[in-house]
Amino acid sequence: MILQTLNLSPQAGRTVLGFHQWLSSNPQFTHTDHTLSYFVDYFGRRKDFKATHDLLSAAAAASGPKTLESAIDRLVRAGRPSQAVQFFERMERDYGLKRDRCSLKVVVEKLCSKGFASYAEKMVKELAREFFPDEATCDLLIRGWCVDGKLEEAQRLAGEMYRGGFELGVGAYNAMLDCVCKLCREKDLFRLDSEAEKVLVEMEYRGVPRNVETFNVLITNLCKIRKTEDALNLFSSMGEWGCSPNESTFLVLIRSLYQAARLEEGDEMIDRMRSAGYGEFLDKKAYYQFLKILCGIERIDHALSVFAMMKADGCVPGVQTYDLLMGKLGAHNRIDRANALFNEAKTRGLPVILKDYAVDPRYQKKKRVVKAVKKRETLPEKMARKRRRLNQIRLSFVKKPQRAMGR
Repeated sequence: MILQTLNLSPQAGRTVLGFHQWLSSNPQFTHTDHTLSYFVDYFGRRKDFKATHDLLSAAAAASGPKTLESAIDRLVRAGRPSQAVQFFERMERDYGLKRDRCSLKVVVEKLCSKGFASYAEKMVKELAREFFPDEATCDLLIRGWCVDGKLEEAQRLAGEMYRGGFELGVGAYNAMLDCVCKLCREKDLFRLDSEAEKVLVEMEYRGVPRNVETFNVLITNLCKIRKTEDALNLFSSMGEWGCSPNESTFLVLIRSLYQAARLEEGDEMIDRMRSAGYGEFLDKKAYYQFLKILCGIERIDHALSVFAMMKADGCVPGVQTYDLLMGKLGAHNRIDRANALFNEAKTRGLPVILKDYAVDPRYQKKKRVVKAVKKRETLPEKMARKRRRLNQIRLSFVKKPQRAMGR
């Protein structure tokens, strides 16, 4: 109930502090770690960290791991990594939050997820005497450098780990592989295969086995550069490495096949996804992405068949789905079908609005132009036309009189 109240009051501002005080004054209510995190998230969305400080200072007894995660997450998402590090340093003194290895890992993970690896690495090195870093922490740091797009720093840190006796996990290699593919897509597409192969060879040399995420990284990047056929070949070879595709693999391939206008293969991939036991991931969001791609490549008829498939799977379409289809049908000048969808949405109780959709000029009905039939000349008309022409030719040879120049 507290979460719903806060979600319904996005413009309330600091008056929410009064709501918090009212709750605290109620003897039948006791704040928990989760309820306090709701208030931290609310003020964090507004970037009002002064109010967050006042809140945590007043309710230090109820704060816990969830509150810590929310506070660090909001600071990092607001682009304030230095404040996140300072929060960790003073949280035990100011807010009563326990300062241990788990809380350090939360801060490092949040910083690295947004690419603030330099702050995270500096923090880990400064606290190494108190909390000696383990392999999981080092993997997080490598991921952070890769998210920031700094492959050289990630390779430097990996070298330091191996010299220190640590072993890199498959997650760190997947992050470096993804970073290599992204850099190649930005700078030189033709080097993607060779550079990715270097990372895979390094994994084999170090004895790190590939997993499904390794294939997902490669398939996703191949699909982004429209190499759908190569992605399908890689998908077929997953079994040779003892890996089975997951829901992410299927969804990426389905979107890529539809983008390449390989509609029947996309439908077959949906069937294969259901057969593999991942039909529950074909939800409203996934189907909306399929429909958006099909409407973007002007395959409205197939989009309607996928829409019917969506309803047959038990997914309830939302307002955005109906607006997308009605807009594209209106652009194709299929007003009757758009009106039918509008009536269907109204029957379901959705607040859709019928708009004036601009018809694409390619699908506008052209007015029928009646060509004037040339009347055939009669013989007298033809002879008269010839006489006029001959007279014009004869007169063109007659010397025209010159006018006298007046003084």
